[in-house]
Amino acid sequence: MSGPSARRAAEDPAGRTPESGWSVHVDRGVCGGSAICVGIAPGRFRIEDRKSRPVEERIEPDERVRDAADSCPWEALTVTDLATGAVLAPEQ
Repeated sequence: MSGPSARRAAEDPAGRTPESGWSVHVDRGVCGGSAICVGIAPGRFRIEDRKSRPVEERIEPDERVRDAADSCPWEALTVTDLATGAVLAPEQ
């Protein structure tokens, strides 16, 4: 299957394609477990084994998540645009 039908088949019920939204990654080897991200973006991060972990690795754009990545003192969080592959946070 190719063309518009294939794209519609790949969409989820909310109309997102697999390439839409943001990817959220926490480098748990770098994370210091301060939970700053949990405070800035509640519901988006959780602490597990004294380290941060995203609640979901693929999300719709949420500026609180970008702010959390920019605020991490260890720069352990990375937010990437799934459509372009551009790193959105932390700012370089």
